Amino acid sequence: MGGSDENRHGVIGPMNRQQGSLRGGKVIPTNGQTRRALSNINKNIIGAPVYPCAVNKRPFTENNGICNKKIPPVPVHRPVTRKFAVQLAENNPQIHKEETKKSDLISNEALDRIITDVEEGDFNEPMFVQHTEAMLEEIDRMEGIEMEDSNDIDVEVEESVMDIDSCDKNNPLAVVEYIDDIYCFFKKNECRSCVPPNYMENQQDINERMRGILIDWLIEVHYKFELMEETLYLTINLIDRFLAVHHHIARKKLQLVGVTAMLLACKYEEVSVPVVDDLILISDKAYTRTEILDMEKLMANTLQFNFCLPTPYVFMRRFLKAAQSDKKLELLSFFIIELCLVEYEMLQYTPSQLAASAIYTAQSTLKGFEDWSKTSEFHSGYTEKTLLECSRKMVGLHHKAGTGKLTGVHRKYNTSKFGYAARIEPAGFLLL
Repeated sequence: MGGSDENRHGVIGPMNRQQGSLRGGKVIPTNGQTRRALSNINKNIIGAPVYPCAVNKRPFTENNGICNKKIPPVPVHRPVTRKFAVQLAENNPQIHKEETKKSDLISNEALDRIITDVEEGDFNEPMFVQHTEAMLEEIDRMEGIEMEDSNDIDVEVEESVMDIDSCDKNNPLAVVEYIDDIYCFFKKNECRSCVPPNYMENQQDINERMRGILIDWLIEVHYKFELMEETLYLTINLIDRFLAVHHHIARKKLQLVGVTAMLLACKYEEVSVPVVDDLILISDKAYTRTEILDMEKLMANTLQFNFCLPTPYVFMRRFLKAAQSDKKLELLSFFIIELCLVEYEMLQYTPSQLAASAIYTAQSTLKGFEDWSKTSEFHSGYTEKTLLECSRKMVGLHHKAGTGKLTGVHRKYNTSKFGYAARIEPAGFLLL
C-alpha cells in the first residue's frame, strides 16, 4: 500500500503542508490518506465474525470516524497510557529507529492529544473483542491459582518428611552430624554382604532345608545365651557367605559351621564372649575344642576377616526410627524379619529391603491398612510399590509361623518378654 513508513506502522511521523494540518489539536489528513485508511479498516471488519450485538454507536464519517485519526494500533486488552504508547514504539526496532532520528518532531503535547481522544471513547470495541479479553483474563487468573496450588503441594511434601534426628542433637552417641553419611555408606556396601540366592546348588551334601534347621536352632541358642541382637544377624550372614564360597561342606560339619560362626560374631559384637566349652556343651559335645578352633581359622581366612558389613539389623534400627515406632511395632517387625532369616528364598532381597518390608508389613498388620509414610520412604529409599512383593511373602511366612517343625522364632515371640507378637493376626489383605 502507499503512504509513508510511519503510516504503515501506525506511528505519527513528521507532516508537511501537503499531507495535512493541525486543526483544534487534531490531525486532519488529506482525502487520499483517508481512503487508504478506510480500506484497511474495512478489510478487518469484513474478516471478523459478525455478532448482532456488535453495533458501532457512532458512524464512520469524515468528522468523527476512527479513520480520521492516525492512532497507533493499540491492543484492546490493555489500557492506553503514555507509558504503554512509548513502550510500543520502543519495542518495534524500525519504529524506534525512525523515532530516534525524528524525536524532536514529535511533541508530548501531540501524544497527549492522541491518548485523550482514545480515552474519550472514539474507539468502540466490538463485543467479540470484549469476550476475548474476558476469557484471557480468566485464563491468567486460573493459571495463577494453579501455580499457587502446586507451590502449596510442594511445601506440604517437604514438610511431611520429618527430621528424625532433631531429638538426638545433644546426644554424642547418636552422631547426628554423620548419621546420614553412615547409612549412605551402608546402602552402597550392602551388596557385599549379599550372597547368590542359589548358592546351595553348588553344595553337594547339604541343602536349603538343612540350612533352615541350623538357623532355627541358632535362634534358640542366641536366645538362651541372651546375646545382643546384632550377634544373631552377623552369625547368619557369616554362615551364608562361608557356604557360598566353600562348596564342600559335609552334612555332619554343618552344625560346626553354625557354632563357629556364632563364636566369631560374639567376638566382634559382644562385650562378654561365650567360652568355647559352652558352645561344645550346647552342641551336645558333637565337636571338640580343636575342631571349633580349626573351623574358626578356616572361616576367618575364607572371609578374609571381613566382618564389618551391614546386616538387616542396622537398617531396622534406622527405619524404625523413621517410622516413629512404638514397642509393639518394633517387636512385630523383628518377629517378621527373623522369620525371613530362616527361609532360604528370602536371600534374594537386600538387607535394607528386608528391613523396610518387615516394618511396612508390621505397620499394615497393626493398622489394618497399607501404611508407608513420606518420612519412611525418604530414609529407606523404598516406595510402597517396591516393597509389596517382599511384604506379601512375609505375610505368607507369618501365616505358617506356628506350623511345621521350624517353630523356634514363633516360640521365642510367643512370650511376655516379646509382647506375644507371634499371636497377632497377619495382614491377609496384602495378599489380595
